[in-house]
Amino acid sequence: MCRVAPLTARQQRTGLFHGKVGVVGVLMDIHRLSLSDVTRGVKSGALTAVRVAEAMLERIARLDPELGAYVLVYADRAIERAHHLDAAMASGEAPGPLQGAPIALKDLLCTRGIATSCGTAVMADWQPDEDATVVRRLEAAGALVLGKVKLTEGAFSEHHPSVQPPINPWHADRWTGVSSSGSGVAVAAGLAHGAIGTDTGGSIRFPSAACGLVGIKPTYGRVSRFGVFPLAESLDHVGPMARSVEDASRMLGAMAGKDGRDPTSLDAPVPIYTAVVRERLDGVRIGVDWSYVTEDVAGSVVDAVRDALAVMTDLGADVMGVRLPDHTDLADNWAITCGVDCAHA
Repeated sequence: MCRVAPLTARQQRTGLFHGKVGVVGVLMDIHRLSLSDVTRGVKSGALTAVRVAEAMLERIARLDPELGAYVLVYADRAIERAHHLDAAMASGEAPGPLQGAPIALKDLLCTRGIATSCGTAVMADWQPDEDATVVRRLEAAGALVLGKVKLTEGAFSEHHPSVQPPINPWHADRWTGVSSSGSGVAVAAGLAHGAIGTDTGGSIRFPSAACGLVGIKPTYGRVSRFGVFPLAESLDHVGPMARSVEDASRMLGAMAGKDGRDPTSLDAPVPIYTAVVRERLDGVRIGVDWSYVTEDVAGSVVDAVRDALAVMTDLGADVMGVRLPDHTDLADNWAITCGVDCAHA
């Protein structure tokens, strides 16, 4: 049983926790908490990073043999890291914006001394000699990395024959999306509170949509690609996948920024994304091409889009109908560009 400190007046007032949480002696479903609430809980002392790590590793051990999201789980490393985070806070060190947040890494982000297969058989035993910039920034922000998750081979469209594709936790027969399939499954199943994906032609957006998540494909160069295995360098993006806009914005804020080791990274101030999330949308115009929303689309999806647009309207946005040009040429040109870019040694 998880024993936690009694909730403070602020926690009771703001509804800090959304799972089965209460006073001392109540079992806590940590996997049900948002990433932001886990971080707030660790910072406040209502949770410890060790308790979070133990709960998440237990859930992974119980469910992932069937779901198959992870390639590698850092059980010992995660517990050691959690103890370090708790000790640092106890000694007076200021907590980071992702303090104690359980994160999964797509297995094409370099991790020093830890296998990075990129979804291939030929690279199964490759151990990079340094971390990707994104990994370093996440850990500097206090994130608790749980392990590496599956992807399609080389971040293309299919899994390698030696890799059992992960299973969508909402329905075993449903698509998980590509190529960040393991990232989507891990977060949707509560095996991580956030995950890192990469997107060259939809590989953050597809699995986020298929698994019911929030995925952000940032502006090109907003997040460093140093230490990230390339598919097509002029098209590759690195971004967060999470269960809420607030969680994704918190992750993006920790990841973004100029990196001297990636000449394509943007030399521009990083917005405080968590503050922007709470702003109104007055003056923002949103165009909707209803042919994309309604044609060959399930009614429940159409309803969800309408509900989202209603929220945006309530927040002050001006929603208007538009007609986008035919995208066939765009898709054809993307395929040519991607094909040329992919021809790297």
